[in-house]
Amino acid sequence: MNATELKEKTLDQLQEMLADLKKEAFNLRFQAATNQLENTSRMRSVKKDVARVKTIINQVTPVTEIE
Repeated sequence: MNATELKEKTLDQLQEMLADLKKEAFNLRFQAATNQLENTSRMRSVKKDVARVKTIINQVTPVTEIE
Protein backbone atom coordinates (compact mmCIF):
# COMPACT_ATOMS: atom_id res chain seq x y z
CA MET A 1 0.00 0.00 0.00
CA ASN A 2 1.51 3.31 -1.12
CA ALA A 3 0.97 6.74 0.34
CA THR A 4 -0.09 7.90 -3.13
CA GLU A 5 -2.82 5.25 -3.20
CA LEU A 6 -4.00 6.35 0.24
CA LYS A 7 -4.14 10.03 -0.72
CA GLU A 8 -6.71 9.20 -3.40
CA LYS A 9 -9.14 7.72 -0.86
CA THR A 10 -11.77 9.65 1.06
CA LEU A 11 -11.61 10.23 4.80
CA ASP A 12 -14.36 7.66 5.42
CA GLN A 13 -12.51 5.03 3.40
CA LEU A 14 -9.31 5.76 5.32
CA GLN A 15 -11.05 5.44 8.68
CA GLU A 16 -12.63 2.16 7.59
CA MET A 17 -9.25 0.90 6.40
CA LEU A 18 -7.69 1.91 9.72
CA ALA A 19 -10.29 -0.06 11.66
CA ASP A 20 -9.69 -3.12 9.47
CA LEU A 21 -5.93 -2.87 9.91
CA LYS A 22 -6.28 -2.57 13.68
CA LYS A 23 -8.46 -5.70 13.73
CA GLU A 24 -5.89 -7.54 11.64
CA ALA A 25 -3.07 -6.39 13.94
CA PHE A 26 -5.02 -7.66 16.94
CA ASN A 27 -5.58 -11.04 15.30
CA LEU A 28 -1.91 -11.29 14.35
CA ARG A 29 -0.82 -10.50 17.91
CA PHE A 30 -3.21 -13.14 19.19
CA GLN A 31 -1.84 -15.71 16.73
CA ALA A 32 1.73 -14.84 17.72
CA ALA A 33 0.90 -15.31 21.39
CA THR A 34 -0.55 -18.76 20.73
CA ASN A 35 2.31 -19.74 18.38
CA GLN A 36 0.00 -20.06 15.36
CA LEU A 37 1.51 -17.23 13.33
CA GLU A 38 3.31 -18.45 10.22
CA ASN A 39 4.25 -15.15 8.54
CA THR A 40 5.78 -12.95 11.24
CA SER A 41 6.72 -10.23 8.75
CA ARG A 42 3.02 -9.55 8.24
CA MET A 43 2.87 -8.01 11.74
CA ARG A 44 5.48 -5.46 10.75
CA SER A 45 3.82 -4.56 7.47
CA VAL A 46 0.40 -4.14 9.12
CA LYS A 47 1.96 -1.91 11.76
CA LYS A 48 3.54 0.26 9.07
CA ASP A 49 0.27 0.38 7.12
CA VAL A 50 -1.53 1.62 10.24
CA ALA A 51 1.06 4.38 10.59
CA ARG A 52 0.70 5.33 6.92
CA VAL A 53 -3.09 5.55 7.17
CA LYS A 54 -2.91 7.61 10.37
CA THR A 55 -0.44 9.98 8.74
CA ILE A 56 -2.67 10.53 5.71
CA ILE A 57 -5.72 11.05 7.96
CA ASN A 58 -3.81 13.71 9.90
CA GLN A 59 -2.75 15.41 6.67
CA VAL A 60 -6.30 15.43 5.31
CA THR A 61 -8.01 16.55 8.52
CA PRO A 62 -7.87 20.33 9.03
CA VAL A 63 -6.30 21.57 12.27
CA THR A 64 -9.45 23.47 13.27
CA GLU A 65 -11.45 20.25 13.18
CA ILE A 66 -9.13 18.63 15.72
CA GLU A 67 -9.52 21.43 18.29
